[in-house]
Amino acid sequence: MIIDYFKIPVKEIRRRKLRSWLTLIGIFIGIAAIISLITLGQGLENAIEQQFSALGKDKLFILPKGGFFGMGSSEQLTSDDLEIIQKTSGVKLATGMGYAFARYEFNDLVHYGFISGISTDPEERALVGEAQTWKVGEGRNVRKGDKYKIVLGYEHSQNNIFEKRVELGDKILIQDREFKVIGFLEKIGSPPDDQAGFIPLEAYEEVFNAKDELGFIIAQTHAGDDPLVVAEDMEKELRDDHRLDEGDEDFEIQTPEQCADAFGVVLDMVQIVLIGIASIALLVGGIGIMNTMYTAVLQRTREIGIMKAIGARNEHILYLFLVESGLYGFFGGLIGIVLGIGFAKLVELAFIVAVGPAFLSIKIDWLLVIGTLIFSFLIGVLSGIAPARRASKLNPVDSLRYE
Repeated sequence: MIIDYFKIPVKEIRRRKLRSWLTLIGIFIGIAAIISLITLGQGLENAIEQQFSALGKDKLFILPKGGFFGMGSSEQLTSDDLEIIQKTSGVKLATGMGYAFARYEFNDLVHYGFISGISTDPEERALVGEAQTWKVGEGRNVRKGDKYKIVLGYEHSQNNIFEKRVELGDKILIQDREFKVIGFLEKIGSPPDDQAGFIPLEAYEEVFNAKDELGFIIAQTHAGDDPLVVAEDMEKELRDDHRLDEGDEDFEIQTPEQCADAFGVVLDMVQIVLIGIASIALLVGGIGIMNTMYTAVLQRTREIGIMKAIGARNEHILYLFLVESGLYGFFGGLIGIVLGIGFAKLVELAFIVAVGPAFLSIKIDWLLVIGTLIFSFLIGVLSGIAPARRASKLNPVDSLRYE
């Protein structure tokens, strides 16, 4: 008997192919949108977690409160702050960076991009490279004595920015100040980073009139020291130096995990909004299933009368139609899952080709797949409750007379 609850609905769905496909459209469009958005969101979170995990757990980032690495903020970190951080218990090494938006000019063409001022001390420079996850791919990095020399992002070594690739030894203008190109970074996969430049901090302070001003500071803790404990000590030292009360800090200290969590919160909020919009398609799909099932009740009224006449009870008819509407949801969900994951994989491929693998890492979440199938089936069942109840309450005598 239980098998019949599935055999008969499947037979009816296959018998009315066009109507069945039209009914499934609303469901699988909604499910495909939701699955692709959730999968892409998780892929972005995975990539962000991988990037921050690569930094190691011994790094701390100290930034002015508000703005972006010192830009757009009324507060500034200074070389005095750097000295305090370097002397904080548990800190192995610390270095500061300048960060600005600059005018690049080469071959009589201009573009605007980020530029960083970095220390030429070998250990501090290595810390910046480790924390920023970039490596020099061609030429060399800046070193002591390289005041007016620059390392450029990967895109400058191609012909994508100035219509002519920049070569090692070429001269490029930064804010109308001439710099000699001594190296190019490996491709990072982020356009802002691949189009950026890195100059000695001494030159940065001169070009941008930012003497003793830092965009942010990177600190590395000693092995065995808890970065969170070091961060608390560091916060107290800086707060005392700035003569601020607790809670009124004009700076913030973050670990890589906290940075990843902050990005995750933003992504989750965006996902919720987009999934809410995509759920409208599911609502439309549910209404489509309800409409289809009402039509099925009308078309099969005589058949319902025959089943009741040979012994079928009201609950048998009810379950039969509920299973049929549930199967519409299930099959729509199945198609939607395939389309959604396929779309997410295509986006991942496009990311890899366009910007590299660093910013999207798609993994199939089988719990999400199974949960979505169950959810789709329930949508179908809920949409079919009213038509199924109507079918179950039909009078067998009147049903047999129905033409």
